[in-house]
Amino acid sequence: MALLGVLGLFAFVFVAAFAPLLAPHSVSKQSLANRLTPPAWVEGGNPSHLLGTDQLGRDVLSRLIYGSRVSLSVGVAAAALGGLLGVAIGLISGYWGGSIADTLFMRLADLQLSFPFLLLALVALMVIGPGLVNLILILGVTGWVIFARLVRGQVLSIRARSYVEAARALGATDRYIVLKHVARNALGSSLALAALEVGRKISQEAALSFLGMGVPPPFPSWGGMLADGRAYISSAWWVSTFPGVAIMLLILSVSQVGDWVAVIIDPKQKK
Repeated sequence: MALLGVLGLFAFVFVAAFAPLLAPHSVSKQSLANRLTPPAWVEGGNPSHLLGTDQLGRDVLSRLIYGSRVSLSVGVAAAALGGLLGVAIGLISGYWGGSIADTLFMRLADLQLSFPFLLLALVALMVIGPGLVNLILILGVTGWVIFARLVRGQVLSIRARSYVEAARALGATDRYIVLKHVARNALGSSLALAALEVGRKISQEAALSFLGMGVPPPFPSWGGMLADGRAYISSAWWVSTFPGVAIMLLILSVSQVGDWVAVIIDPKQKK
């Protein structure tokens, strides 16, 4: 399963990287004469539109190929941003556990967790406006909590170990101890969590795009394609089916890679 996940993720990355070469048509070119053309293997299909066309006559395959760029870029960038914020906050809160900073960060985490994610993200996007950069910022900033809690718990355990006490007794500064000893031993599981978070951010981006607060048109996103096809699900199933399958396969591939990374870091998790 890990190998399948790696191969699947590599395939999506390859498609996203070479989208201009692989896409057979323009993603924004409309042709009302060819609207809702079924896939090529279905009766009435057109071989030039392998996966059919949408309600505006745009090629579904081309939009799927370019949509992979949005999903991967948002997923990776948002997970990286949330990871950087969460790890930094977790190191501070854990090493100086019980301090004012620790209490402030943890109460802020509790406050954020008390709000439903979609509601929080929708309100934030309504204030600053939709867009690719704003979407990455919102998903990244709202994703720090899970990293901070994980790292804080590990740091609380690591800071009491003998090698940390020895370094402190030898006169090492707190900054040196955190960077040299604590961070190195606490970041392993964060890498596995980051891999899993990429899939979660891809799902969240699709949900926000489905609600119309993701990447604005005409640039394609899989969540937006799902929203476009929901009115035609009974007559033109391909408009929303193929984006849904692409989201499922990408998240499944990322999840398998994340599980594999977790096993490499901690072999005890191997079943």
